[in-house]
Amino acid sequence: MAAAAAVAAAAAAMAVAMVEEQVNSLCEQLVKAVTVIMDPASTQRYRLEALKFCEEFKEKCPICVPCGLKLAEKTQTAIVRHFGLQILEHVVKFRWNSMPRLEKVYLKNNVMGLISSGTQSILEEESHIKDVLSRIVVEMIKREWPQHWPDMLKELDTLSKQGETQTELVMFILLRLAEDVVTFQTLPTQRRRDIQQTLTQNMEKIFSFLLTTLQQNVNKYRRMKTDLTQEPKAQANCRVGIAALNTLAGYIDWVALSHITADNCKLLEMLCLLLNEPELQIGAAECLLIAVSRKGKLEDRKPLMVLFGDVAMHYILSAAQTADGEGLVEKHYVFLKRLCQVLCALGSQLCALLGSDSDVETPPNFGKYLDSFLAFTTHPSQFLRSSTQITWGALFRHEVLSRDPLLLGMIPKYLRASMTNLVKVGFPSKSDSPSCEYSRFDFDSDEDFNAFFNSFRAQQGEVMRMACRLDPRTGFQMAGEWLKYQLTTPVDTGPMNSKTGEGLCSIFSPSFVQWDAMTFFSESVISQMFRTLDKDEIPVNDGIDLLQLVLNFETKDPLILSCVLTNVSALFPFVTYRPEYLPQVLSKLFASVTFEVIEESKFVVSVQAPRTRAVKNVRRHACSSIIKMCRDYPQLVLPNFEVLYNHVKQLLSNELLLTQMEKCALMEALVLISNQFKDYERQKAFLEELMAPVAGLWLSPEMQRVLSDPEAFISYVGADNKIADPILEDPSGLNRSRISFCVYTILGVVKRARWPAAPEEAKAGGFLVGYMPSGSPIYRNPCTEQVLKLLDNLLALIRTHNNLYMPEMVARLGETFAKALDMLEVEKNAILGLPQPLLELYDSPVYKTVLERMQGFFCTLYDNCFHILGNAGPSMQQDFYTVEGLATQLLSSAFINLNNIPDYRLRPMLRVFVKPLVLFCPSEYYETLVCPMLGPLFTYLHMRLSQKWQVINQRSMLCEDDAADDNPESQEMLEEQLVRLLTREVMDLITVCCVSKKGVEHNTAVAVDGDDDEAMATEVTPPASAELTELGKCLMTQEDVCTALLITAYTSLSWKDTLSCQRTTTQLCWPLLKQVLQGNLLPDAVSWFFASVLKGLQTHGQHNGCMAALVHLAFQIYEALRPRYTELKAVMEQIPDIQRDSLEQFDSKLLNPTLQKVADKRRKDHFKRLITGCIGKPLGEQFRKEVHIRNLPSLFKKVKPSLEPDVLENEDGESLTALFES
Repeated sequence: MAAAAAVAAAAAAMAVAMVEEQVNSLCEQLVKAVTVIMDPASTQRYRLEALKFCEEFKEKCPICVPCGLKLAEKTQTAIVRHFGLQILEHVVKFRWNSMPRLEKVYLKNNVMGLISSGTQSILEEESHIKDVLSRIVVEMIKREWPQHWPDMLKELDTLSKQGETQTELVMFILLRLAEDVVTFQTLPTQRRRDIQQTLTQNMEKIFSFLLTTLQQNVNKYRRMKTDLTQEPKAQANCRVGIAALNTLAGYIDWVALSHITADNCKLLEMLCLLLNEPELQIGAAECLLIAVSRKGKLEDRKPLMVLFGDVAMHYILSAAQTADGEGLVEKHYVFLKRLCQVLCALGSQLCALLGSDSDVETPPNFGKYLDSFLAFTTHPSQFLRSSTQITWGALFRHEVLSRDPLLLGMIPKYLRASMTNLVKVGFPSKSDSPSCEYSRFDFDSDEDFNAFFNSFRAQQGEVMRMACRLDPRTGFQMAGEWLKYQLTTPVDTGPMNSKTGEGLCSIFSPSFVQWDAMTFFSESVISQMFRTLDKDEIPVNDGIDLLQLVLNFETKDPLILSCVLTNVSALFPFVTYRPEYLPQVLSKLFASVTFEVIEESKFVVSVQAPRTRAVKNVRRHACSSIIKMCRDYPQLVLPNFEVLYNHVKQLLSNELLLTQMEKCALMEALVLISNQFKDYERQKAFLEELMAPVAGLWLSPEMQRVLSDPEAFISYVGADNKIADPILEDPSGLNRSRISFCVYTILGVVKRARWPAAPEEAKAGGFLVGYMPSGSPIYRNPCTEQVLKLLDNLLALIRTHNNLYMPEMVARLGETFAKALDMLEVEKNAILGLPQPLLELYDSPVYKTVLERMQGFFCTLYDNCFHILGNAGPSMQQDFYTVEGLATQLLSSAFINLNNIPDYRLRPMLRVFVKPLVLFCPSEYYETLVCPMLGPLFTYLHMRLSQKWQVINQRSMLCEDDAADDNPESQEMLEEQLVRLLTREVMDLITVCCVSKKGVEHNTAVAVDGDDDEAMATEVTPPASAELTELGKCLMTQEDVCTALLITAYTSLSWKDTLSCQRTTTQLCWPLLKQVLQGNLLPDAVSWFFASVLKGLQTHGQHNGCMAALVHLAFQIYEALRPRYTELKAVMEQIPDIQRDSLEQFDSKLLNPTLQKVADKRRKDHFKRLITGCIGKPLGEQFRKEVHIRNLPSLFKKVKPSLEPDVLENEDGESLTALFES
């Protein structure tokens, strides 16, 4: 018997020895493998083999736990220890569910032993070791606490009593747990609920533990930091203090506010004290910021007002002064940013708590708060200045605070600060301002800073207007002083003189940045003053004096003149009180229309250098100011109409004096004033006279020949020439300008000519011609006769332009102009989202090659022609829509040769022509005009886009290593982006045509070209009230159009454009399908619709917004059509990994009306689980090994088995406390 026992013992010892030997052997191999992986000198082959060995070991080896523990021993190197701990983490994450209970206990005890005594001291241990060790414990907590590990918190508490090393690790564990459970929610719902509920129930203990740890370690640190012999201990306590602050930051965001404000806000008091402790101040400021930014019930937030008290305010301000006084050190600067955010959040809390029905009063220290806040607004850092703006706006807008004398007294100081802040200085590449040094921390480049500053300035303008609403006179007075100062100060061009001439400013010149800032300031405050003060309170004399000074100011500097013109526009409302000053204003503006830096160049056109961008801008600015004046103050300008008309006629008489755009701008201004005639015959006669030169040129036999024949057109505009000097030589420039002039003029007249807005005036002036059957009036436009006369040639030009893209026509382009029909560089950059080069653009002359000029001509001409057609509907209404054979004419001109028209030309055509044409078309003309046109168009667009997306999909499937992929400007990328933008344009057009906007929530704003498509809402459900428009119903009655619309909408769901998919799903798909549900749909068609949505889920399932919308659409289709079409079940059965029994259950409930009592949300959740197999995942998750965390016995009391899960969610789970008391 004894012998047998001895044999058994010997066998067991031998087995243990064998295992130990096996562990030692494996560990040696693993150490070698890890060394090879981490050694930079290793070859790729060896590294891959070593990596494969390590991964296979983690996946398959049965003795991972002892090996991991051995490798994690303190005696090993940090790299090896980290790998050992990674093995243990892998075991917990992927093998825990299959491990025997004893092995789990063994692993847990050993890991806690590592925390207790298996790490180096707090100052010596590597941070990545601490991180992975805390991760292992959290992974075990996520699987076992509280049900199977009720004493976890006690164990952590015991560990923390061993010393600083263990306390820091406990802090890491608590922080990681809060992040995984609350912030990132990386575990199943029930486990998350169990853990969060238990954390909440124990929060008092946890918070008390965190605060005590923080207080004790801070006290020890303060005592010992001055004693050099105790420095290591002091540093250890400091480390624990930092860890405690970081952990608090992870909890403060979501725990009940009562924990934060407990014991007379002890936590907040402690955080304020720590603001003056250099090593701990950033962590303390982070915690304070999170606490002060909390939302919730106003009653719960009231205690936060303690931070306006003397003590707290003293600590916050003294910390800010100390940090700022020590110069620009990154650490201090980061701290200042946090403090600034704390003050902003405090302001927001005050605005929320202080109201007419609240018992919270304005704090006694409000004045001190405003002073400190102003200090941040006047700080050299542009970033800090900008951070304060939103809070200033909230204060100035607040119903109670905006009447507070302290805040009103702050307005002049704020405006004075804004005068400095509006000056654009602080470029990181420069050193001409104290701001530059700070900008080097905040911005990577001058372009970054420029983009930031432009948005900052716009924000300031908004806040200044709010301030001036409270005190308009002060703002106006300051603007007047600054304007007078700039008008009398000599120009300082600075070291970077403009390249165009001596003594001219560049955009960096000290004088220009001051003028620029002053102009923005005066524009903001003056406009607000006119909106705020009553008419009789306006300081008219002061305003007119300022206007007189500006009008008398002469400068030959284009940049400064541009600012002067803005000031003229800002002060122009004063002229409404003194109309006698209007001729002087007009004279100033007209002088600027023909502005040149070199006077002689008005006459010597052929040899001069081209105008600089700054000069072009001045001229354009003057034209815009005239148009704006005529648009906003037509009654004021009307008495001076003849003066204005003579001015314009004089300028137009010299064909070379103005560009075509400038000529047409002035003509637009005249048309705007002519609208004030309010006399149809008089205005018609005037427009006839105005357009006579255009009509003469446009209808001449030569022009008719040129516009109708592509070959003649190419020759006339000079695109078939070979040019020797592509800069100076341009023999056909004048011909092009004549065509441009005609098109610009037609567009200007169509856009601006209108009948009077008041029905009585329209009737009296002869504009009313009858009434619609609905009773709405029908007006006639005085420009109709003139424009319709020119329509045939316009359509001929559009047809010719479209035909230019035919291969045989492209072949006729001259050598110099082979790329004349290509996109402009600026268009490419906008589509690719590339930033425009920032600086010195204003300085150099715009030397365009003749090719660039030709490209610009074709591009602008194409756009303007379609703008005319787009404006013709709203402008001429029934007179345009009833043009004989209009549909046929448009189909044979605008829609001809579309196969060869590139995407970048098709997009504007749809946007500026087809969309407005359809939107403004009266329903009487749907059958005769819109349907015959849209039917073939939609059919064609579907075919075109399908082919384009097929090419893109094939390309992405090949995924070959191509140089183009590395080049952001590559042709492929450009083409792809264009297809995306065209897709959006087409889907938007279909939506506008078919779906009424009433009740349709446009969940995403219209994206700018090149915007990131991924930023979108996560929960999107189509609005139930989205209905088809009258036009939509009309289109859906025609079988071919109906088919094209449905196929386009549903096919587009699997095209790789997230934005388009989301919009189409939420706004278009269901209303279109609902329209045909009552008919006899073919089973194959129904299956195709449903399968298309599932394909969309496969493509876009990774994007939460798209996924939610597509799941909802699939659910709607299945619920509506499954009772009639069994084929839908067959489609469902093809979904990968679908649970057949669950599908049967869902179907039986759906098909049996008596059982259909389940809540909509639960039905949808059930359906979503069924189709999970076809929901696409992000690339990063597609090949990731799934972690399975099992649910433990529920902590919640189940009252009835039929209760909804969200009801259970609110159970208070009182039994939890018992777990921690045992």
